[in-house]
Amino acid sequence: MSISTDKDIIVALGGSTKVAEMLGLKSKQRVQNWMTRGIPAEVKLQYPHIFLNPHISGVVRNKDVA
Repeated sequence: MSISTDKDIIVALGGSTKVAEMLGLKSKQRVQNWMTRGIPAEVKLQYPHIFLNPHISGVVRNKDVA
């Protein structure tokens, strides 16, 4: 996945504050950084039901592009 796809996922999930709450993080700054640096692979694997879910609406993934 690309950084723009990661950003789209965070936005589709409700933004950095909402995602930080979902993950139990005290600060949204960490998630905001992911919007420019990408979501770390370790985090994606720790929460696959959130970040690797193919049913998140509004997100175009690389394999979906012809």
